[in-house]
Amino acid sequence: MAKRERGSPQRFLDPYTIANDHNRRHLGQLGQMIGGSYRCRARKLRSARQPLLDGGYRSMSIHGNLQSSFALRPIAANVRRAAILLLGFVFASTLCLAADSPQATISNGQITAKMYLPDPVNGYYRSTRFDWSGAVYSLQYKGHDFYGPWYDSVDPTVINWVYRDGKIVNGSCGALEGPVDEFQIPLGWDEAKPGGTFLKIGVGVLRKSGGNYNRFAPYEVVNSGKWTVKKHKDSVEFTQVLSDPELGYSYVYRKVVRLVKGKPQMVIERSLKNTGRLAIKSEVYDHNFVVLDKQPPGPDFTIKFPFQVQTTRPPNKALVDVRGNRIVFAKQYSGEDQAAVFIQGFGDSVKDTEIVIENSKVGAGMKITGDRPLIRELLWSIRTVLALEAYVAIDVQPGAEFTWSNTYDYYTLPAAK
Repeated sequence: MAKRERGSPQRFLDPYTIANDHNRRHLGQLGQMIGGSYRCRARKLRSARQPLLDGGYRSMSIHGNLQSSFALRPIAANVRRAAILLLGFVFASTLCLAADSPQATISNGQITAKMYLPDPVNGYYRSTRFDWSGAVYSLQYKGHDFYGPWYDSVDPTVINWVYRDGKIVNGSCGALEGPVDEFQIPLGWDEAKPGGTFLKIGVGVLRKSGGNYNRFAPYEVVNSGKWTVKKHKDSVEFTQVLSDPELGYSYVYRKVVRLVKGKPQMVIERSLKNTGRLAIKSEVYDHNFVVLDKQPPGPDFTIKFPFQVQTTRPPNKALVDVRGNRIVFAKQYSGEDQAAVFIQGFGDSVKDTEIVIENSKVGAGMKITGDRPLIRELLWSIRTVLALEAYVAIDVQPGAEFTWSNTYDYYTLPAAK
């Protein structure tokens, strides 16, 4: 989960330069934009230190920001206090909603996968960063679970995520697990005025606020389109149909999560048909939140690629290093350890999409492959999760259709003694 905007156009600023502005702007809208369940915990709003990739910290206190902005405006201060009390009520009243959210379980006799289903009213995830469909939060094979929670709780006032009292507190936008997609570049943002609308594929038509676009901050969902879900024993098919003639964008987005018969293999197939009058240009990546048997990143993990890994931004070698075609961890992560590797060295061949992740301690591994060339690749890791983000370019002209897929192979290997 990236802490900075990576490789996106210059207009998408570092979220930390605008996070405080978003905190103020979105507070009054949180009641209608909060989505998902919040890990069965109500937490008191308080200041927190926001971790940066360079090891520094920046204060992220919603109380402090509001007090400094509205100290001379007592009416606004009263509104602020009321909003905070409302948020506390929301936290308390959304306990344990995950169990009530629509879900699906599929199996092919070898692997079993569980996923959240899109629902604009009762869905586990109703925020505005990730695609609502196909969020696989658990996948089990021969006693191993490859995905799962990587954060302790959710606080919708948090932009991105923070460490708080030794816990990992996620914002509502990032509160998903497993292989989840994000269409990083929104459509129509530059053209929309504050209060106008723009579009995020897999989410819907959103209300624009002032400032620059920040994918880590929630926006009001104006229209989530029409979602259709077809469940089968070993697959689930999702379809989102969305049309906004005023914006000029319309599309049919389809995703199928299926387990291959007779194999410990999952395939995620996607298609995007442009039914509007404007071209659809964006970037999409699968975040791949890997939480293999809840093992922290460390020397037991090895990540391999079919090319010699290069990077123009050397990683923190006290935590992670590049060795030929491998990325290795120098120590077992703990506390507030965090590292990122900006991966280069891949070519135009789809063979370079292959990623192999293995853990010698638990004796399990997985291989991820794609069918479209990479435009960017990144490893992000903290003590509870490692994530390989492989980006693909999307350019769909009116009337055209674009398809892409990922294949996930799961396997065991001799565990270390």
